[in-house]
Amino acid sequence: MGDHFQTVVDVDATADEAQVLAARVVEWLVAEGIVLGERTDCVLGRPLGHPPGPNWRRAVEESPDWDPWDGLAVHTERTVFDSGQGGPESVTCPRCETTTPLSGETYDEDYEVSREAEPDNGAWPRFAAAMGTWHETGAATVDCPACARPVALTDWIWEDDHYAFGHLGLEFWNWPELRPDFIQEISRLLGGHRTGYVWGKL
Repeated sequence: MGDHFQTVVDVDATADEAQVLAARVVEWLVAEGIVLGERTDCVLGRPLGHPPGPNWRRAVEESPDWDPWDGLAVHTERTVFDSGQGGPESVTCPRCETTTPLSGETYDEDYEVSREAEPDNGAWPRFAAAMGTWHETGAATVDCPACARPVALTDWIWEDDHYAFGHLGLEFWNWPELRPDFIQEISRLLGGHRTGYVWGKL
């Protein structure tokens, strides 16, 4: 069956805001009984997380036929959040709304090291290089292949929400599908910041 995760990413929060905003959301989640305040070994890839609380059903779609068996991991550092398997089929420019296909390209996701993209290798190297730059500096753009205008990496629309970029991510491990209005409430608690949603499986 494998492990799956759902991550709500604040794409507007700065590095200085991330911890304060994370504490605000976690405080609300604990008060609502959605997660517990104590942290335990209940998440993958992090030392500790918040286990599900008695009212976890308030966060998920109605009538789940199974209970979550892991908890909430809170990320408060600059992170490239991805779906964990494979790569996106396409990416869409938010300015001209042109979709650039990425299918068939080789996905080298070593974005921790910024590198020059080679123009003849398709669109993916440009995005991978921008991810490296964003990971190091917190800012990067990619010129749209269609309209040729520079677009902030954080503004591109990835097919199936494969990527999101931010300093704050709330990662729910092995929970039923989160409710849209629950995600909207998190956005409200974040001061109306834009949020991304990344679903993935290991």
